[in-house]
This record gives sequence, C-alpha cells and structure tokens, in this order.
Amino acid sequence: MFDALKSLDLTTLPSEVRTAVLAAQTDAERQARQISALAESNASIAEQNAALVESNATFATQNAELEAVNARLEHMVKELNHLFYGPKSERFTEDERQLAFEDLEVATAEAQAQSDTIELTTPRKKRRPPQRNLGNLPDHLERIEQVIEPDSIVCPCGCGEMVKIGEDRSERLDIVPAQFRVIVTVRPKYACPNKDGGVTQAPSPDYLIEGGLPTEAFVAYVGVCKYADHNPLYRQSQIYARSGLHLDRATLASWMGKMSFHLAPVVDHMFKDLKKSDKLFADETRCPVLDPGRGRTKTSYLWAIARDDRPFGGTAPPGVVFCYADGRGGKHATDFLTGFSGTLQVDGYAGYNALAKPDRKGGPVKLAYCWAHARRKLKEVHDRDGSPIAAEGLKRIKAFYKVEAEIRGQSPETRRAVRQEKTAPLMADFEDWLRTVRARISRKSRLGEKLSYIAKHMEGLKLFLDDGAIEMDSNTVERTIRPIALNRKNALFAGHDEGGRTWGRIASLIETCKLNGVEPYAYLKATLEAIAQGHPASRIEELMPWNFDKKG
Repeated sequence: MFDALKSLDLTTLPSEVRTAVLAAQTDAERQARQISALAESNASIAEQNAALVESNATFATQNAELEAVNARLEHMVKELNHLFYGPKSERFTEDERQLAFEDLEVATAEAQAQSDTIELTTPRKKRRPPQRNLGNLPDHLERIEQVIEPDSIVCPCGCGEMVKIGEDRSERLDIVPAQFRVIVTVRPKYACPNKDGGVTQAPSPDYLIEGGLPTEAFVAYVGVCKYADHNPLYRQSQIYARSGLHLDRATLASWMGKMSFHLAPVVDHMFKDLKKSDKLFADETRCPVLDPGRGRTKTSYLWAIARDDRPFGGTAPPGVVFCYADGRGGKHATDFLTGFSGTLQVDGYAGYNALAKPDRKGGPVKLAYCWAHARRKLKEVHDRDGSPIAAEGLKRIKAFYKVEAEIRGQSPETRRAVRQEKTAPLMADFEDWLRTVRARISRKSRLGEKLSYIAKHMEGLKLFLDDGAIEMDSNTVERTIRPIALNRKNALFAGHDEGGRTWGRIASLIETCKLNGVEPYAYLKATLEAIAQGHPASRIEELMPWNFDKKG
C-alpha cells in the first residue's frame, strides 16, 4: 500500500484528495520506520539473549571449576585438622608431620594456581598481595644482571635516540646445582742451563688425604650432607653418579673416617672446655650399630653433653659433644663426665645417680631434674584418660613456666629473686597438692606411678629455685639430639662402633656450629684446610666453632 501511495501522480488529484494522500504517505512512512526500528531492536535482543546464554554457560563452567577447587581446599583443611586434633593413635610424629605439611603446602599451592588460571568474566575482589620474599634476598649472594633493552630506542617524533630516564629492577632466586671440578696442581721444575746448579721445584702442598682424590672442601661437603642434611652415603653416591662421577659408598666412608680422625683433637678440646663449666645438660639417644657376629644391629647410644648459658645471659659459648658408647649403663656417664663438677640437668634416668655420690672422685655433681619430663608424665595420663587430677597438675606446672617466660635472658640474680618471690609459693602449693592426691590414689595405678615419679625427683626438680643459672628443664639438650634421630631414620644404623664414634664426633662440630650461628660447611672446610697445613696444637682453641670468623 505504501508503494502504491508513493506511485500516485498527485498533480492530477483535487486539492482535498491530494492533502489526504500526503497525510497517508506520511503515516505510512512513520509506520515503516517504526517497523524497521522494531526489527532492529528484536535482532539486538536476540543477540543479547545469545550472549547471555553463552555467559551463563561460562559462569556454570567457572562455578564448577571453583567448586572443585574449594572442595579440594576443604579436604586439605580437614587433613590439617586431623594432623593436629585427630586421635592420638593416628597422629604423626613431629618429623612425619613436617613431611605432611610439605605435601599439604604443595597441594595448596597447586590448587591456588588452578584457581588463578580460571578466567572470570567479572572481576574478582582485590586480593591482599602475597607475602613473598621478593627484594629481600641476602646481600652476600652473587648478583648476575640481565639487561633487557627495547627493540629500538629511536624516538617516533624523529628527533633521534631516546634518553634513559630510569629503570625497573626485579630479583629472582636462582641456583646452580652442585658442580664438580678438578684442581690440577702443577709444580714446574727448573734446572741450571749449565748443568751445574741442579734442579729446583716447589714442595708439594700438604693435603688432608695424601694421594687421595678429594680436596678438603669436598670432604667437608660429604660430611655436611651426611651428618647435617641426613643424606646417607649410598644416596650421595647415587647423586654423584648422575654427574658421571662414580664414587663408591665405601670410598666416601673411608673419607669420613679420615675426617673424623683429624677432627678428634678438636672435639676432645671442645669437650674439655665444656667440662670446665659450672652447669651442663646431658641426655642420651639410641645409635643402632651393625653387629656382624649376630647378623643384626645392637643398640648403642650417643650421650649428648651440652652447654648453653644464653638463657641467663652467660658469656660462655654454647656447645654440645656426642660421646659414643655401646650401652646406656651409668658407668658411661661416669666416664664421660670425669673432671666435671657442678650442676648437671638431666631427665630422671637412674644412670646419672652415680655422679651424685658423695665419694665420687672430684666431688659429687648436683642433679637438676627436668620439669618437661614431669609434665610429660601427667600429659600421657591426661591424653589417655582425661584425668582431672592430671589436668590440675598440668595447670600448676604451666604456672611455673609462665614465670620463666618473664625472666628468660635476665641475670641469674634477677631470675633467682623472681623465682623466690613468685614460683616458690606456687611450688609449695604444688607439693601440698601432690601429697594430698597421692594419699588418695593407688601407687600401682598408672596415674599413681606418674605422681610417684614426680615425688621421687622433687628435690632435683626444685633446685632451679635457688640458682638462677639452672633451667626448669633439659629441653636445651633434647633439641640438640633431634638431628641424631633424623639421621638415624635415614641411615638406619652405623656400620660398626667406629662408625658410631665418627657419627658422634662430626655431629658434635656440626651441632655446635648451629648453636653459634656458624655455617657448618664453611667451618669444616676451613678447619680441615688448617689441619692439613699443619695448624699447631698449641693454638687449637682457634679451631673451636665459636671462634670461627662468620664473615670469612
């Protein structure tokens, strides 16, 4: 109809008709425009609907992926809670827990990375910046700069090359895996051209292992890997083989024996220094040793003798020596501590009692007992039975430790004064409580046995009240023997008694380095090199770990 109206010859029509036709044409044009606009609008709505359908599908996919990530993270949280709060029979040891933590952290990082790769069509809430160590890497590490220049520095305006106005710097931590190298020592020979002056040549340097393959640095490295990083020699042999260097485990073991031999005077001198102290800690830990005669291992021990005066501001450097013995009898404690007179902080093991006898040569030793062990006795009962009596005992012991936390690092005089003022009344109340509950409980019961242990050692447990230099527990020495336990798990056993002595000797130096903030490899390398060059015995004090120049 609109086309028909447009084709009419309006000049032939009367004016009234012509006006009506023009109005009709205008209405038809307006309607056509409206129809066209509606069509365009419908097409736009159809496109929007298609986009919404696609967006909904994308959101559904993202939600499914995020739900999977969240489910995985929730499962990890449950595992973590189980590690801490699960049934005691299912809880991991501290070392096993650390391994579980590592695996959980790896899985968490993987889940986080997966979450970060999910592209959302709507922006996420702004996250807190991750707490990374960027820009805080140690200053002593070598810096290798990589300068990345633009493809062109020609100015687009045609004025020439641009001028440098600044730079952005970022740091990443890199590593070069252990690389082997060969030190070739060349000693030229010189002779008289007239054949009258003979021949001259520089003397051969002295080495720790004469005629052997390793430098002192490599011997130190093997020792640190075995005794500090708990990497057995057979595993090291496999690692070196991957670099084409075939070193038999027996070869590495022989190097450790020679290393131990040369370090023996250093450890002996360190032990003499420790025994000059007024107060030491002692503990013992198993050291399985192969017994070829029986075709199995025998239970030997490393006896740890430690000094740490830092809790009361003492100036003597901390140290620990591990003495090897083929048993746990008290005779070993007597032999090892010959020459020591003072206070010995120990657990309740009866093997130390001979040291406290009045007729002991050099005088009796005061035995200060460990509140951590006493607390452990009550906690065992509380964890198993939920005993309210054990809970009350734990609460009272906690009050002692609260006072100790306030005075840690202060002088012996201050510590003694505070203990007399605050801890002594608490101790008197504890003794009254102990007598009361013991009278009500069978001494043959599990709880009765634990309470009897505390009562039996009460005099030694109270010794810290009258001497500010004495600690409440022997945790100091227990911390030093944890690496021994780790090495025992990895190496399983020592091959023979000499292997046990080597173990104790090298571990003594490594753990003393740790106590003094000294890097073990740097110390052992420098010490072995000094010994190889004939360091005089009269200056052996210079070789003590606490005298090592950390900057050198």
